[in-house]
Amino acid sequence: MDLVVIWYALVVLCWVLFFVLEGFDFGVGLLSPMLGRDEHERAAAVRTIGPFWDGNEVWLVAAIGVTFAAFPGWYAALLSGLYLPMVAILLLLAGRGVALEFRGKHDDPRWRRRCDAALAACSAGVVLLWGAVLTVFVRGLALGAGGEVTGGGLGRTLAPVLTPAAALGALLALTAAVLLGATFLALRTTGPVRRRAALLARRVSLAAAAAALLAAGGAALAGATGTAAVASVAALFLAGLAVLTRRPGTRWEAAAFALTAAAVAGAVVAALTANGDVVLPSTVSGAFSLTMRDAAATGSALRLLSLAGVVVLPGVLVYQAWSYRVFRNRVASERVAS
Repeated sequence: MDLVVIWYALVVLCWVLFFVLEGFDFGVGLLSPMLGRDEHERAAAVRTIGPFWDGNEVWLVAAIGVTFAAFPGWYAALLSGLYLPMVAILLLLAGRGVALEFRGKHDDPRWRRRCDAALAACSAGVVLLWGAVLTVFVRGLALGAGGEVTGGGLGRTLAPVLTPAAALGALLALTAAVLLGATFLALRTTGPVRRRAALLARRVSLAAAAAALLAAGGAALAGATGTAAVASVAALFLAGLAVLTRRPGTRWEAAAFALTAAAVAGAVVAALTANGDVVLPSTVSGAFSLTMRDAAATGSALRLLSLAGVVVLPGVLVYQAWSYRVFRNRVASERVAS
């Protein structure tokens, strides 16, 4: 099989794993101050992601690293054209990490409330920016004849994420993160946080299913049959999620989380494959668009990467699967007598 296609599929896989796994981390960070009515409940919500969040973040490093190594032309255009949004994402990720790590370092309720607020704000900021950036993968950048991003000043890197389409992508990403966080908390907690998370997931999923149906209709009218199909499937998933969250029990909650994760994964795959062989369209001229093969590294470089990938990627997957199994028990959000 063609190594270029294989490595592009691996890039897509890394991005899917990042957005799904970090998606519920961001969702929990967003929802912990809302669903936790006191210090004990908020701490219980945060503890559900404590063993996982830094491991999940590895998939961002993997996605960017694989993109850099296997598709250097694509990496160069994206990072130069989206320099400021990417820097903002990295700073917000650092703020999220500081809030999580330092939350328990000082025994003061006000300190923990500030950390919870910082965690929620940084999580929301990252989600909104990534949603806007994903629309750029579909709509493209102002690429010139040589593959470089044209323009100058702040508008060069900020304009692509300040469009109506980017705003819609940011809103959809926020909705997805809330659903992932709510279904994950319903699956991983007991007591009041579990009940509130299931109720929130049911309400948000109904609204999201209606929005997905509207998007499917609009895409069908515009002739974008692929997008319409993805939106229709997402609507079915979300409607199923609304039904599942009405039924208490581990199996139902696991199915609800799996449906949400599948919907998010499908949206990411759709965004990264929407233009077929074109990995980054040019908004200047279609002739300047960057194709998969134009952006790929040489054949010898891809063969060398394949040797490293056979060893590294399976090891990371096995480690993460093991960690999820070890920390599979629920976290009690109700007060338990000692």
